[in-house]
Amino acid sequence: MSTADDRLLDTLSTVRWNRFHTVAVALFGLGWALDAFEVTLIGNVLAALRQHFFLGRNAMSIILAAWFVGLMIGAAGFGTLSDRFGRRRVFLTSLVLYGVATLATAFAPNIAVLLVLRVLAGIGVGAEYSAINAAITELVPSRSRGRAAAIVLNFWPIGSFMAALLAWLVLSTLPADIGWRVVFGIGGLIALSAAWFRRHLPESPRWLINAGRTEDARAIIGAIEAGVTSLPPATTTPIAHRIRRETGHFRRLLRHYPGRLLLGAALDFAEASGYYGLFAFLPLVVVPALHLPPARLPLFYLAGSVGAAIGGLVAAALLDRLGRSWTVGGFYLATALALVGFAMITRFGAGPIMLGFALVNLLATGSWIAAYPTFSELFPTALRASGIGASVAVGRIGAALAPFLVGYVGARSMPAALLMLALFWALGAVAILIWRLRGGIEGCGLALEQISATRPVSEV
Repeated sequence: MSTADDRLLDTLSTVRWNRFHTVAVALFGLGWALDAFEVTLIGNVLAALRQHFFLGRNAMSIILAAWFVGLMIGAAGFGTLSDRFGRRRVFLTSLVLYGVATLATAFAPNIAVLLVLRVLAGIGVGAEYSAINAAITELVPSRSRGRAAAIVLNFWPIGSFMAALLAWLVLSTLPADIGWRVVFGIGGLIALSAAWFRRHLPESPRWLINAGRTEDARAIIGAIEAGVTSLPPATTTPIAHRIRRETGHFRRLLRHYPGRLLLGAALDFAEASGYYGLFAFLPLVVVPALHLPPARLPLFYLAGSVGAAIGGLVAAALLDRLGRSWTVGGFYLATALALVGFAMITRFGAGPIMLGFALVNLLATGSWIAAYPTFSELFPTALRASGIGASVAVGRIGAALAPFLVGYVGARSMPAALLMLALFWALGAVAILIWRLRGGIEGCGLALEQISATRPVSEV
């Protein structure tokens, strides 16, 4: 890398926060809110789908698992594509893909078609995980990176709240067999509208420099310094030239950054298993056990969204003050302990369960909102989206298995299902502790290039 490139990267790392950064965070956050809308939508309407398609517990678990298979494919596959062809193409394509698939779900004639569409929508959202986290990490100043990434991720509770509110209003007004279709239709249209606004976001200058396109990067960095909020896309290069760029992303990650990849995979597996297991707990265990009607389920998610918003804001405030390791470890451990407490109050009925879910979701959301910026910044630019995608893909394995485990254990003992989920969160707390004890990097306040150049003891 030339001296000129170093100067550009230094400018990008130290530039003062301005209107561009605020708009970028808002537009990435809007897309992330829609990801959350899509992710939690299925949980809100699952009881209605159960009635419409006459589904048993295993069939409902398969619907959830199909979604997570799509997420795994999208995160891993599009993470690599984001490193090869740029962040911008992926975060625009992903919104269109899952918007179209979600809209089409409203017209699914049978359960087989619905499953296929859920996989496709999951692929689109999985692509978002890698492209968005890589892009926002690379666009903001070093001193604000943790907070900015966490603020973007904090749009998740907004999307969850929107999904729960929409599902509650529609299912309370329309017959359940029509209401779930209306909810998916509205969700798809909103996602496609968001893709139109996101087109103003630029390509990552760091990615452009790594691709040898310094002049494109220079123009974008100059516009960022000036606070310009509507940037033209960087000029494109021939497809054949892009395809000839270096491949073997996962092999390079395993060879040169095994500790970082292991940390990212462990944190994501722990949170995805615990988080989606918690959300599966409501439709698969609580609703059948308490004989609740479909319209009641979104109320639990509304309460959970309020808790999630608080937890996410606390995580955003702590990441750049307390540091990554203390914030992540504290939240993961607190979530595990809260689940133990939650297990003790399930016998008191729907009200305490709703409050317990809100509290645990507060801590669980703070956990993963702190975790994503922590492991996203550890990977070098050339492999960042691939590293994030690989970590998320491993996490989705846990997320796909969690509904089956929760359904099986919860049918026998509601408290036992929650104690099982507590073990997943404890795994994440142990992972970040081992990372620090073995000399892992604390990225708070460091430029991304400093982080990637530092070799922890575990990777020497």
